Amino acid sequence: MKKILIAGLLLVFVLQGVFAQKANKVVMDPVLHSDVLAGLCTRNGLEHGIFSRWFNEEYKNYHPGSTVIKEIAKKINKTTITIVFGSWCGDSKMQVGRFYKVLDKAGFDGSHLKIIAVLRSIKAGDMDISGLHIRRIPTFIVFYHGKEAGRIVESPAVSLEADLAAILNKIK
Repeated sequence: MKKILIAGLLLVFVLQGVFAQKANKVVMDPVLHSDVLAGLCTRNGLEHGIFSRWFNEEYKNYHPGSTVIKEIAKKINKTTITIVFGSWCGDSKMQVGRFYKVLDKAGFDGSHLKIIAVLRSIKAGDMDISGLHIRRIPTFIVFYHGKEAGRIVESPAVSLEADLAAILNKIK
């Protein structure tokens, strides 16, 4: 019985490794002739290494409005958020670090955040994101109880924090 239990646990660990997708996967873009991210990413993958310059600069220099941040903080942790961006895209380079700053100032629980890097084809490597209906990037999608509450696409209409507050204000 003990051998079966150990074999079962070993199988679970092996299968987790087989099916786990590597985060922060860097691939060579054949058109740009430069490294880009593809698939699932982590904040650490943006804050350190070859992509850190633009991420950290935008994060550091962005100053969201404190009044709006207080409004966001009231509802932000009732949501999950998915960011779809391109590490090669100018709008993504500008907005992703800034969006993180808004989330941090509002006290968002980062465990409810998924970040996905796409190639210029708007494909995320081996990851299927067709259900997200991404047309332009970056796209910041806010989910409430598993359903999309709203999204910010490419550039905000007013500001990241004002647009996010408008989405959250639709949530009861």
